[in-house]
Amino acid sequence: MTHTARTTPPKLNAPALSDSRRSNQLNPRNPWAAVAVPACFPRNPRQAVAVAVAVVFAAACSKPAAPSKPPVSVTVATAERGNAPYIVQANGLVEPAQTVAVQSQVGGVLTAVHFKEGDEVKAGQVLFEIDPRPFKAALDQAVAVLARDNANLVSAKNDADRYSALVAKDFVTKSQADQAQAAAAAAKAVVAADQAALDNAKFNLENATITAPITGKTGILLVKQGNLVKPGSVPPLVVINQIHPIDVHFTVPDQQFPLVQKYAMGAQKLRVIVKPRGDATAEQGELNMLDNGVDTTTGTVTLKAQFPNAAGHLWPGQFVAVSVELYVQQNAVMVPTTAVQNGQDGQFVFVISADRTAVVHPVTAGLVVGDRTVVDKGIEVGDVVVTDGQSRLTPNAKVEVAKPAPTKPAAQSPGGSP
Repeated sequence: MTHTARTTPPKLNAPALSDSRRSNQLNPRNPWAAVAVPACFPRNPRQAVAVAVAVVFAAACSKPAAPSKPPVSVTVATAERGNAPYIVQANGLVEPAQTVAVQSQVGGVLTAVHFKEGDEVKAGQVLFEIDPRPFKAALDQAVAVLARDNANLVSAKNDADRYSALVAKDFVTKSQADQAQAAAAAAKAVVAADQAALDNAKFNLENATITAPITGKTGILLVKQGNLVKPGSVPPLVVINQIHPIDVHFTVPDQQFPLVQKYAMGAQKLRVIVKPRGDATAEQGELNMLDNGVDTTTGTVTLKAQFPNAAGHLWPGQFVAVSVELYVQQNAVMVPTTAVQNGQDGQFVFVISADRTAVVHPVTAGLVVGDRTVVDKGIEVGDVVVTDGQSRLTPNAKVEVAKPAPTKPAAQSPGGSP
């Protein structure tokens, strides 16, 4: 009997397995036994490690998409039009327009005081009385002496006239006539001296009553009633200060003096505003004096302004803050001073555009008036500028307005500076 051998044809496209891989597939304890390894995977272990490291490195280096930045919260204000005064600032000292130390011109006992300390007195008002009796007696005596010498003068004149007539007829000598004329002239001189003594006695009697030489405010009474006073004695009886009007003296550096001098020569006097310390109301006056030289020690020039001081807010010896208004820049574009920033390329502001973007605008700043600054060039009226939060901004950054733009008018009060 003949047997025919049967052969199984090989499967196409079936990769041959190595002994190790075949053993893995047949080993049920190997968890990867059933996993088919692609033929393209490196058979070399070193190559496999290199591929794995490359895959991990590529995954680590890939960056996620950057998230969009949130808008920056800022405070804004609106550029407005206003008047900007050019102000020169200084410290001043209030001084009375006039000061009089009242003293007696005659000696005697002070018998009466007709005012109270601190009273406002008028020029010519009676302040003190000195015992007048000695002066009245001296006046009466002077009147009597004058009357006596007037009688002697009349007699001497008559004698001189008679001798003049007799000498013409040679009844008396020329020498006798001359003596009569001399006696008459001497009598006339005596009467003139008596008249002067009488005037002096009247003057002394009048000065026994002391009146106020100026209108002003009295100070402390330095000599009380009952004291003996003498002409020119120290201390004076009282000091009177004129405080309506009143003066303020202050100094400016010589660098600013030419500008002050330029505007002080104008048709109108410069306006000066002073503010006393504390809560006192500011007073307005006019500049009326520039000193005639520069103090070489301090390099300053002294100026004086006068104030009506109707309410009496200014007081002699008081220190005040002085503001001299030289001129006013009309219809200037003004923004809060905090909006103007300084950069490497100069001054700038952040302007908020319609799409809430902060745009950098280079500007030329001018006068500073209080808390506002004049912008001569770079922005227009109505532009919304950033006043707070600039440190967090970059050009063209998105913003979120934290507070609406204020609508208060531009500052008009003194305080401007170049």
